[in-house]
Amino acid sequence: MNAAATNQTAGRVLLRRDGAVAHITLSHPGRLNAITVAMWTQLREVFDALSADDSVRCVVVAGEGGNFAAGADIREFPRVRPDQAGVQRYHRDVLAPALHAVAMCPHPVVAAIEGVCVGGGLEIACQCDLRIATDSSRFGVPINRLGFPMAPDEMRGLLALAGRAATLAILLEGRVFGAAEALRLGLLTRTVPDGALEAAAQECIAGILTGAPRAARINKRLSRRLLDPAPLTEAEYQDYFSYADSRDHAEGVRAFLAGQSPTFTGD
Repeated sequence: MNAAATNQTAGRVLLRRDGAVAHITLSHPGRLNAITVAMWTQLREVFDALSADDSVRCVVVAGEGGNFAAGADIREFPRVRPDQAGVQRYHRDVLAPALHAVAMCPHPVVAAIEGVCVGGGLEIACQCDLRIATDSSRFGVPINRLGFPMAPDEMRGLLALAGRAATLAILLEGRVFGAAEALRLGLLTRTVPDGALEAAAQECIAGILTGAPRAARINKRLSRRLLDPAPLTEAEYQDYFSYADSRDHAEGVRAFLAGQSPTFTGD
């Protein structure tokens, strides 16, 4: 199954379901999966649909053909962002909503990264919850060579992971660097040898699926909210404690005391 994309030469975002796991693939053959306007739009639409589907337990984002994504498709720039008004539309009305949709997905989102993961590809990965990459993967945001800075809504994800000092180094130097450095900077959850990505992703998915989906969603909401220094409201505390009377909470405690594996349903 693929998201509505009539012109395959322009790139597309593919969606495949494997039970409770949704697999999203960035596909732009011959362009290292460079992301077109159509693909940004499809990415938002796919994530919006998955976010509304409570049968989803995990989302995996990957690139096709040995690369994650080589940033935005610069060939479109003269047409889609030729002036200040066009630049604002592109970054605020196209890219920002897509990245927001990834970030706000209530289900755990895993980025499985191999090959090139730069520019917009790295921006997508930064919005995922877990990022697993092969040792030979390459990262960076070399947009200083294009003469423009990183847009505010795109910088948020990088800042959240790497902090201001590392973010400025990445942007000001414009280097493309390896997975070991990306791991040290906090951009990755872990790295694996080349050829081991699929097995590592499956192990990660299995770990997520053994947990209670409600707990995972609350953890995502709470971790995001606690970055805001404002005190939690009473309603937010009640949202957290809403798991207490759930069937999955009772099942988890029951199974632990019985020495059994729990069966979580999301209820």
